[in-house]
Amino acid sequence: MKRKGFFLLVMMTITILLTSCWSKKELTDLAIVAAMGIDETKDGRFHITLQIINPGNVAGGMQGGGGSQSPPVTIYSASGDNIVEASRRASGRISRRLYYAHTNLVVVGEGLARKEGLNTLIDGLDRDPEFRNTSTLVIAKNSTAADLVKTLTPVDKIPANKVLKTLEFTERKWGENVKTSLQEVMKSIESPGRGAVVSGFRLVGNPQQAQKLDNLQESAPAATLRTSGIAVLKQGKLVDWLYGKPARGTVWILNKIQGTDININWEGKKEAIAYQTVRQKTSVSAQVKNGKPHISVYTRVEGDIGDMEVPVDITNPKVITKIEQSLRKEIKKELRVAIERAQKNKTDILGFGEVVHRTRPNQFKKLKKEWNDVYFPKLDVDIKVEAYIRRAGLRNKSFLSGVKENQK
Repeated sequence: MKRKGFFLLVMMTITILLTSCWSKKELTDLAIVAAMGIDETKDGRFHITLQIINPGNVAGGMQGGGGSQSPPVTIYSASGDNIVEASRRASGRISRRLYYAHTNLVVVGEGLARKEGLNTLIDGLDRDPEFRNTSTLVIAKNSTAADLVKTLTPVDKIPANKVLKTLEFTERKWGENVKTSLQEVMKSIESPGRGAVVSGFRLVGNPQQAQKLDNLQESAPAATLRTSGIAVLKQGKLVDWLYGKPARGTVWILNKIQGTDININWEGKKEAIAYQTVRQKTSVSAQVKNGKPHISVYTRVEGDIGDMEVPVDITNPKVITKIEQSLRKEIKKELRVAIERAQKNKTDILGFGEVVHRTRPNQFKKLKKEWNDVYFPKLDVDIKVEAYIRRAGLRNKSFLSGVKENQK
């Protein structure tokens, strides 16, 4: 009987404790931040720009009372000696509590990234228990982060989603950009002897026009956001931008290519055959020979023929073999260009030092201090590429081949 009474008392006590609402957050009291832009002021302070969602306008399709229109987001900004101070100062301009749990995008201005770097602001973001370290990080190319955050975008009502989806699909289909989270950048910077890569975004058009609703009422908006290469970070600071083949070669070596298009020359015509990659796998291994590190890069690619601008008999196995050989040369060339560019910058964004550290930790201890400046720029790298054609689309015989035969 005493035992039953004891358990009853415990259950009643637990029930009372569980009914409390000490950590409640009413939706009407929250300002949901979708994106944060971070710039540096002229006096060296941090300037943050917050993209806050207007829930009613997003759900109602940008409609206001009396037939008037209002944007799906509202912009607030503030400055401070650090990120925390700037965020606290912003509370004096907003009637709600800033809520960062849904902040999926962080934009850093190019000026701040070059001068001060990302190290000084990452700690403040990572230390906040409410802020997600899985948020995507991008750098504003040739503009401030504020201009990007303030831009209104068509199709995607919330501008932050426009940036995130663009990065996702361009990484999946083209391969010259990479979607990088705050956590991944932190790991790259902390890894011994390694640099980091972050995708860039730029504002095309007038920044003032980009902030107006009139910009969304045109079929071809006068101002919009576009991806713009890959930023190279050395010790957290921006040192270079990669475009085209160096950018895609870098993503390839990092084993983050999901899909892309490779054009090869054929019978005197430039870029006559388009090859679409379906799957690829890149692996990097390291050895130490005579006290010097040696890197081997191996890539295996499978894909389909997407377009042929010359008559080609792809039913002939010898022709397929010849095309595959050309593809291997082209891919190998891109990988080599990416490696040479990284060595020129003296920044190991490819993770070669991390591979040496993982496989040869004792030897890497002797190389770590001078890895980027001495050993990496002179590193010997072997590249092996295997490329295969698996399918040719809905037709085996080239359409141009049939036209050529009928003209005989």
